[in-house]
Amino acid sequence: MRCPYFDAGRCRSCTLMGEPYATQLAGKQRRCEAALPDVPWLAPVPSAEAGFRNKAKMVVGGTVAVPTLGILDDSGRGVDLRDCGILQPGIRAALPTLAAFATLARLEPYDVPRRRGELKHVLVTESPDGELLVRFVLRSEGPLARVREHLPALLATLPHVRVVSANIHPEHKAVLEGAREVLLTETATLPLDLGDVVLQLPPRSFFQTNTAIAAALYRQAREWVDEAGARSVWDLYCGVGGFALHCRAPGREVVGVEAAADAVAAARLAADGGTGGGEVAFVAADATTWALGSGGRPDVVIVNPPRRGIGPELAEWLECSGVATVVYSSCNVDTLVRDLTAMPSLRPVRARLFDMFPQTTHHEVMVLLRRA
Repeated sequence: MRCPYFDAGRCRSCTLMGEPYATQLAGKQRRCEAALPDVPWLAPVPSAEAGFRNKAKMVVGGTVAVPTLGILDDSGRGVDLRDCGILQPGIRAALPTLAAFATLARLEPYDVPRRRGELKHVLVTESPDGELLVRFVLRSEGPLARVREHLPALLATLPHVRVVSANIHPEHKAVLEGAREVLLTETATLPLDLGDVVLQLPPRSFFQTNTAIAAALYRQAREWVDEAGARSVWDLYCGVGGFALHCRAPGREVVGVEAAADAVAAARLAADGGTGGGEVAFVAADATTWALGSGGRPDVVIVNPPRRGIGPELAEWLECSGVATVVYSSCNVDTLVRDLTAMPSLRPVRARLFDMFPQTTHHEVMVLLRRA
C-alpha cells in the first residue's frame, strides 16, 4: 500500500507503510514465534491492507471556516488526513460532511498551544452495515445548543449516521476524551453485525478497530472453547460481549465481566436480542476482583486484557484455580509472555497471530492454554 501522506512526511503513524504486506506479516509472525518458541503456531490470519480501520480518531485543527481533521504537527497545527487510506471507505466519505458541520455549528477547533477553542476531536465508527457512530469531543458544554440546532441537517445529509454524541473533555491533557458523554440521538448504540452475533456499541465502549479480524478472533475462541467441551465459560475483560456472545451455546453457562457499566449494558442488550441458546450473563465489575471473590471455577476462562496484561493477581489466581483451559487474547506479546511465565501449570498448546493492525508493528495474538 502507498500513502501520499506518508510519502510526503505529513504523517508517519503507520510505521510499516510502503513495506510489502507479505513482508509485514512474516515479520510479525517471526517476532511472536521468537517470543513463544516452543508453541505450535497456526497460520496467521491476514487483513486487508487498506480500508480496514473501522474507527477514525481525528484531531481537529485549523479554523472554524477551514477545519482540518487528522493530526497535529510538532507546532500544534492541524494536518488534514481525511483521505487516510487505512480508514473504511464509509468513514472517509463522511469526513468532509463532518468538517462542514463543524463550520456550520461554529465549532472553533481547539488550539493546543494557546489552550483556546472548543472542538478537540471528531471520532467516527463504521459498522459492517455502513452505519456510523459520530462523537464530537468538546472542551465544554457551551457549543451543545448549536450542535443540537444543526444536527437535523447533518442527519439529513448523512442518513446512515445512527448515533451522535458529544464528549465533554475540559482538561488540557493528551488523552482522547473526558468522562462525560451527552447523547444527542434517540438511538444509543451502533449495531455491529458480525454474521454469527450482532453486538451493540455505545459511544464510550471499546471495540477492535478491524472488524473482519475481530470476527475471526471471536470465531477462533469459540472453536477452542467448543473443542474443550466447556459447560461453563468466563469471559474476563469482556467489553461489549464479543467473546461471551460468540461462545453462547445450548447447555453452556457463560459469564462476561467488564468494569465499564455502559459496555455491560450494551452486552446485555445484545444478549437479549441474540439467539443460540445457553445461559449468558454480564457483570459490571473489575475482572480480577470478581474472579478472586467468585468462589467458583469454570471449565474455560477467556481473558482479553489491555496492553498491560492481566497482572500478577489474576495470573496467580488462574495458576492456582484448577481451571483446565484458558484462552488468552493479547495485543502485546511481551506482557503475554510475562503473564504466561507466572502460570507455569497452564501450558501453551496452540497460538495464532491475527493481523489487527496492518501497516504497523502492532499485533494481536491468541494462545490456547491447558493445564498440565
